[in-house]
Formats: sequence, structure tokens, C-alpha cells
Amino acid sequence: MTSQDSHNLFPSGFAHYPLYFSPEEQAGLIDAVKQGIAVAPFFQPTMPRTGAPLSVVMSNFGSLGWVTDKEKGYRYEPCHPKTGQPWPKLPEALGVLWDKVTDFPARPEATLINWYRADKASKMGMHVDNDENDLRAPVVSVSLGDPAMFRIGGPKRGGPTQGIKLYSGDVVVLAGDARLCHHGVSKVYYGESALVPKGGRINLTMRRVNGIGAT
Repeated sequence: MTSQDSHNLFPSGFAHYPLYFSPEEQAGLIDAVKQGIAVAPFFQPTMPRTGAPLSVVMSNFGSLGWVTDKEKGYRYEPCHPKTGQPWPKLPEALGVLWDKVTDFPARPEATLINWYRADKASKMGMHVDNDENDLRAPVVSVSLGDPAMFRIGGPKRGGPTQGIKLYSGDVVVLAGDARLCHHGVSKVYYGESALVPKGGRINLTMRRVNGIGAT
């Protein structure tokens, strides 16, 4: 049973798959992250206009990667902003996950790798994922490492939110109405998992940027 089935206060199209990945599969995903950041190291994104750093550091898998900085703002780029090299390929386990939990006929082009570091008390403010050219595709998120309090509200900023504690191996899907609802991470429960090297939480967020058949 998903949280969509058991929590009708969540927006239509929201689905939660608790402990979707086994401990062994989670370790495999962490190994994939290690291999990915060896090619595309974690970097510090900054906010448009102000240049204030986000509390997470990040990288990406896929043909496109989400980046942000003071000069050009939020966008997708085919290469790492520091190395200038293409992003590493999407791990097949994540592609298979997308195929199983969505009915969208094309796989994601971008998978954000966000590291919520224990020494930085990282969080993620309420936001909407709307930098994509085609907003019909769902967003699929995988939690690894320390648990986190995920919150989701409505299409407008502010107002009531619903919270759900996500554990390592959990998967969340934002589709339908939930796709354009504000959401964020209000708290990470640091020190509850030893999965992530150096501690903290890794979140993998898969997004389709362009329409079907687009390059």
C-alpha cells in the first residue's frame, strides 16, 4: 500500500513507496553515486540574483543536469559547471524504477544528486519543480541515508502542508496535481543511518526535461 492509498490529505498524484529498495539495493545505489561523483564531483549551487549558497551540495546523472548560480539562475545543462564534462549516465536501477512507478513513455534526462550534509544541517525550502519544458512527466525521488521530514502543500506558496517521514530506501512520486505542488524538506534526522559515507542524506530526484521525442 502506498501513502496515496492511506493518506487522502495528500494531493492527487502523490504516491509513497516505503522501503522500496532493500538494504542491499540501497548500498548499490550509494556505490553508483560514488562512481558518479568521481566523474562529476559535488558542487555548491547558489541562488539566482543573491548568490546565496544552497545548504545542499549536488551533482547529476543523465544527459542533462540541473544547476543554478547567481548569473544565469535555474536551468538544465549538458555538462558539469566546474569540470565542463558530460554528466555520468543514469544508473540502470533508477531507469527500471522509473519504468515501474510511472507510466510516462520516456525515461528521465536529469537525476539530481543532493547531499544533505550532517555538518551543515542542510534542508530544502518549499519549492515547485517547474524548470522543465514538459511538465506532464512525473518527478520520482529516492531517499538514501538519514530519514527526512518531507512536506507538501498546494500549487500556491504558503498555506497548510502535510508531512511524511521518509526513510532510507523510500520512493516518492509526484504526478498529476501533486506535480506542481510546493514541497520541501523541513528536517533531516541526522545520525540515524550509517549508509552515506561521512553521514547525512542523499536524495536522487529524477526529472524529464523535454517532451517525448525531443533531444
